[in-house]
Amino acid sequence: MSKPVSRKKPVGGKETDVAAPVKESKVTVPSGVTPVESVSGPEVVKPAVGVAAEALQLTAAVEPVQQAAGVEPVKAPEPSGIVSGAVPERSVAEPAGSPEVKITTGVGHMGKVKGLDVGTMNLVGSEQGEDGKIKLKLMRHCFLDIEANSFTKSMLKKQKVQYAEMGNKVYVLGDSAFELANIMNKVVRRPMSDGVISPSEADALPIFSLLIEAVLGKPDFKGQLCYFSIPADPVDATFNIVYHTSVISGALKNLGYSPKPMNEGHAVVFASLEEKDFTGIGISGGGGMFNVCVSYKTIPAISFATSRAGDWIDRNVAQVLGIKTTRATAIKEKGININKPANREEEAVCIYYRNLINYTLVNIKNKFEKAEQMPQFPEAIDIVCAGGSSMIGGFTDVFKEELKKMTFPIEIADVRMADDPLYATARGCLLAGLSEVEE
Repeated sequence: MSKPVSRKKPVGGKETDVAAPVKESKVTVPSGVTPVESVSGPEVVKPAVGVAAEALQLTAAVEPVQQAAGVEPVKAPEPSGIVSGAVPERSVAEPAGSPEVKITTGVGHMGKVKGLDVGTMNLVGSEQGEDGKIKLKLMRHCFLDIEANSFTKSMLKKQKVQYAEMGNKVYVLGDSAFELANIMNKVVRRPMSDGVISPSEADALPIFSLLIEAVLGKPDFKGQLCYFSIPADPVDATFNIVYHTSVISGALKNLGYSPKPMNEGHAVVFASLEEKDFTGIGISGGGGMFNVCVSYKTIPAISFATSRAGDWIDRNVAQVLGIKTTRATAIKEKGININKPANREEEAVCIYYRNLINYTLVNIKNKFEKAEQMPQFPEAIDIVCAGGSSMIGGFTDVFKEELKKMTFPIEIADVRMADDPLYATARGCLLAGLSEVEE
């Protein structure tokens, strides 16, 4: 790995301004898929759960979108100031007192690389603007199929809900799909399952391509470098990530990018451990897997994943409470603290979270003890956690409690959250790419 990009430490903890719209680019339509509505989402920094259906409405201007050859073009609403077919650009709201992140690169590096976090629950695109700031786009990685009749499509258009049409079905996309599933007491469908491309979703690949283009956009030029996140091979499952990596690479190549995979945990190290010379443990806790990377001066010494993650919690909570998994996800994301459960539902979430954290730590310990060429760390190292599943209240407190219960093979200085847990992996992918183009 080349020398990482140096980042300045500007002062202030204000949320950065939303970037100006980029140039318009038409959507490449996968075979058999007709994009009917804009796949843009409401401009939010953190995805909200349980929002009323009215909150899904977008202020939009109607603009024609050319569809596949031989198909009559239709009108697709476009949110004010947002390019058709794109998700609103947004900057991460840093925690109070955190510095605004800026990257120092040589002149001319802007636009040469993009980053993409391909998560089971969320997709996050990242790029560096002309002002040197990192711009991020997030979309919930899911869809919901509903009957494609004229009344349904008319109502979706009126509500400005993001959807696509394929065959005789309508597929509601992203955050809108999650909200609608909660209202209808249905379960969303997702292109990914257990951290990799789902083998059981026949409709996953064309929808997956649409969602990627929504958060990443077209390349600025043919062959633009794009670092994308991949999980490590899991230690507790029989599948590998070969097919998963190939599918994502193929989708990015079809869009015109030059793809390069990067381990999720390693991306967290790049995003959050610069001040420690990129030495420490990065953990990306997503929906399908928990990815762990032990890094020494940017070099990954150990990388592995476990199949217990956010979805595992949701499935088990849903089973013990007798509810839909979508409802279990909503309970988990509503703002609870796993150190202070307030009712039976929250208690169930807390039990499975504590088990998950202990399980992850035991696997890290076992990997350390079995490794033949583990670096000798001269001083205590940090563990940095990121990903949507790590954002629940009390996560680091419970993590520290479980860590104290065991004899860990190396000294840990601190367990902390990444400054922007939901966006850290995408940010790390971008930083790694910028390091490469800066050579």
